[in-house]
Amino acid sequence: MHPDHTEPPYQPPSSPRRSRRLRSIVFTLALGAAMFAAGAVMLAPDQTTASRPSGQGQPAGAPPRGSIEALQARVTRLPKDSGGWAALGMAYVQQARTTADPATYDRAEKALRTSFTVQAEGNTDAEIGMGALSAARHDFPTALRWARKATTSGPYSSSAYGVLADAYTQLGRYEEADKAVQKMTDLRPDAASLARASYAFELKGETDRARALMRRSLAAATLADTSFAHNVLATLDLQDADPRAALARARTGLRAAPGDSALLETRARAHMALGNTTKAIADFRAAIAIAPLPHYLLGLGELEQSLGHREQAEAQYTLLRAQDRIRAAGGDPADTDAILFEADHGDPRRAVTMAGQTLRTRPFVAVQDAYAWALHRAGRDAEALVQADRALATGMRSALFHYHRAAIHHALGDTEAARRDLTRALREPGFHPLHADAAHDLLQRIDTTP
Repeated sequence: MHPDHTEPPYQPPSSPRRSRRLRSIVFTLALGAAMFAAGAVMLAPDQTTASRPSGQGQPAGAPPRGSIEALQARVTRLPKDSGGWAALGMAYVQQARTTADPATYDRAEKALRTSFTVQAEGNTDAEIGMGALSAARHDFPTALRWARKATTSGPYSSSAYGVLADAYTQLGRYEEADKAVQKMTDLRPDAASLARASYAFELKGETDRARALMRRSLAAATLADTSFAHNVLATLDLQDADPRAALARARTGLRAAPGDSALLETRARAHMALGNTTKAIADFRAAIAIAPLPHYLLGLGELEQSLGHREQAEAQYTLLRAQDRIRAAGGDPADTDAILFEADHGDPRRAVTMAGQTLRTRPFVAVQDAYAWALHRAGRDAEALVQADRALATGMRSALFHYHRAAIHHALGDTEAARRDLTRALREPGFHPLHADAAHDLLQRIDTTP
């Protein structure tokens, strides 16, 4: 993402030094069941392979600048262009995130490694790209190492500090993440840095400040990048129990980007909160047709299950199990969606093992919450409460986290604490297709028990 300005016509770099000064606009995002669940990994590397409308300084019929096709043509024409190879690698990372095709990560790594063969030292662009790739693979310790390299070789690169902030956030090092976000914003107060600042406040539960910053991010965004900001704003509306506002915001975003799967999934959740399950199912299916991401499959499966559509739900769960077998075969850590799915629809003891493995390299709030829920489902509530408290320690407003802790408190016999968490969870009445009803039922039982 980049400031709202007109870029100069593209000129091939004449030297590696020139290449390092190029500015790019590759905007990468990762969304899980909510933005915090998968991590706000958004990058705007400082290179000039920016995407912009065709016809501005390029031949008619040419692929849009910044597209994979254009970048492939560029490195074919200029094989010694380290910035071009780095930008191609970043574009592949973005493609993998939006299509759920993990094989694309291998193409990203190959392009980034090629950039290093052209320019081994001081290659900030490729270091940023490797950090983004590591984060996309949920290898956050490695992402941190690359981010530190990038901030050393490119101390004035706001994007390098963006990668650093993302890594620190997912590693649960929130104060260091805040410092990195502040540095990023000081260097370049653009849409990408403002989005990260917004997320920093969202993690603290300060949704009004988060919303104000995301609106500024939206105002600074280019047309191609606005869908992310619209999606975050709609998600904040859902957290604030305003599904009609979320629906309107998602519709606005989809008018500009009708094929954006994240916006379709958010619109599905808004429809679900409003009780329009038919439209919610249609939007979930549309999102899955674009990118069969685990949280889309889980969302649709649990919605179908809540409606008594067991066969349709099981079809989504079958896909989730297949995805997890591929993940496990590759030795990758489980994401929160896989852990929660296993806890609720599989073997809770296995979910505990999965969560414990992930937590070792990603002590992030969403992983702590998933670990808490897995422990609860496995009957280990004293341990579960420790993790649930950690998940909510930043102050973040999450109805699901509060419901999970409420169930743990109730299992431990602390009905007052359970009531407090249930009340907080139910401020967002339709927060989950299955657990929202369970939260209502549990609160009613507590209130009617002498």
